[in-house]
Amino acid sequence: MYECILCACCSAACPSYWWNSEEYLGPAVLQQAFRWIDDSRDQKTEERLKQLDDTFKLYRCHTIMNCSKTCPKHLNPGKAIAKIKARVAQMH
Repeated sequence: MYECILCACCSAACPSYWWNSEEYLGPAVLQQAFRWIDDSRDQKTEERLKQLDDTFKLYRCHTIMNCSKTCPKHLNPGKAIAKIKARVAQMH
């Protein structure tokens, strides 16, 4: 996840992002958010998770996984999004 070069190929390949780019954050942003959420040194993890707990910001991902197929660094934004969803679910 630290190897991301911020090219946004993942977001460009995501149909959910095409249809909802005004509301859905998209795989590139969520991949970067996960970078902070997964960092044990981060002091604002709970705050970040609360901000992402939204029908459109996070849950527009339908695990089509085009994002992971197109990443030039072979990262897996879809997996990062799934992990964010799991962490948000743990809060409830």
